[in-house]
Amino acid sequence: MRSLSALDKRIMKILLAPSNGRMTSRAIAKTLGVPATTIQRHRRKLENTILTMSYSMDLKRFGWHKVDFLVATERGKTLSIAKQLLKLDEVVYVGRSIGQQTIDLHVHAILEGNADILRIMEQFKSMPGIRDVIWTEVVDDVGRKASVPTHLIEEL
Repeated sequence: MRSLSALDKRIMKILLAPSNGRMTSRAIAKTLGVPATTIQRHRRKLENTILTMSYSMDLKRFGWHKVDFLVATERGKTLSIAKQLLKLDEVVYVGRSIGQQTIDLHVHAILEGNADILRIMEQFKSMPGIRDVIWTEVVDDVGRKASVPTHLIEEL
């Protein structure tokens, strides 16, 4: 994709701000003083090329937990283990990672409570090729900023 226009950048800053992804094109047009049809055309282009949208559910309201597991694997088995983990009903995401040499996979699972956390952790540890598993859970959202800092949008 070629570089973004000034209007594309202004639209992205609005859409990527916390809670603004649901903002209508008409509201964006009013905020920016641009015709709604222009905003719709630019927004559609951005959504089809570089923006992704997703919904999430407040699992805590139902007593469920989103737990993150950090998994260390044995050499050469990371991808096959990742595919095995994705087959588990509780697992909703698996990503390979680089950086910390003892963490090869990030796994997100939806679990009901501590007994489930212990059960799935033991299940992970019993799988051939997994060396270690640690887990973490966010228990309180402190705050949220734009998903991309605005100064980076300016550089695009």
